[in-house]
Amino acid sequence: MLEGRCCCGEIRYQTNGTPSSPTVCHCRTCRRASGAPCVAWFTVPSASFQFIAGTPRRFRSSRHAVRTFCPACGTALTFQSERSPNEIDITTCSLQDPEAVAPKDQTWTASRVSWSATLHALPAHAHSRDE
Repeated sequence: MLEGRCCCGEIRYQTNGTPSSPTVCHCRTCRRASGAPCVAWFTVPSASFQFIAGTPRRFRSSRHAVRTFCPACGTALTFQSERSPNEIDITTCSLQDPEAVAPKDQTWTASRVSWSATLHALPAHAHSRDE
């Protein structure tokens, strides 16, 4: 069983589905929907996924896809394509334990923000820059 939630805790979900296709997506739509240079996702069967607290807001992010997010804090939660109605993608870092589903590849790298490929080379601070 995997469990997750939004940042403020208003929306909670769980799935007993086996994760598949764990990826880091660089597409423009994911970047805009999250405000981040990329988004980590994994897929489970739709029937194995349920929201157990709160009601997320839904929006159509393209002609074939709907995304959900927390209406209180804005956390991106899911992506579901009409092309694959029996699957739902979940944002990996909304999991209680994001370490449980590590990405196995990167997708839409042709859309990647160029500087994101060099993030590993930037100075790293264990906490804030002031510490």
